[in-house]
Amino acid sequence: MPLDAPPPRSSLRQNVAALAARLMAEDGISDYGLAKRKAARQLGVTEGEAMPNNAEIDAALREYQALYPDDEHEERLETMRETACEVMRLLAPWRPALTGAVLDGSANGFSEVEIDLFADSAKEVEIFLLNQALDYEHREVRRPGPESPEAILAFEWDEVPVKLCVFGPLAERIPRRNGSDRAKLPAVEALLTSPAQREE
Repeated sequence: MPLDAPPPRSSLRQNVAALAARLMAEDGISDYGLAKRKAARQLGVTEGEAMPNNAEIDAALREYQALYPDDEHEERLETMRETACEVMRLLAPWRPALTGAVLDGSANGFSEVEIDLFADSAKEVEIFLLNQALDYEHREVRRPGPESPEAILAFEWDEVPVKLCVFGPLAERIPRRNGSDRAKLPAVEALLTSPAQREE
């Protein structure tokens, strides 16, 4: 390969994924798109040229965490999954599903417990939260569209940050736009009672 030839596309993707993962781990960026864009800018890669998908960034994040272990990671992850179970039980009427870093195990000190809800109206969820005396905040929905949540509500549960994405009822059958998995309460409870979890 000539010395002035650009690096192969696969190498560029890996570099962007690795830097995006580091930004998420060190700077607390939870939005995959933002992490990719920042990483691409820092590496001088034009958007769309060699952008990794979320699964590639997840893999890079796991590699980063393996290389630079966080002593509190497992304890924090267990606490956040316990919080997820408590909140999901409370919000059972809206068929909650855990998603994001707490589900896939990559949560760090900046992560939130991300839960998807499926409601006829986001207002009914808000009224419920008000009746529970939960002090929540509204967040802006980026890129509104048919696959986007109707509302994003955030609050703290015993000092653990929780983010609710409230979708319409039909969205439960549609995969998330970013490709992340979803898990219902029994699956999250199983994560807490797995042999690996008990040994930690």
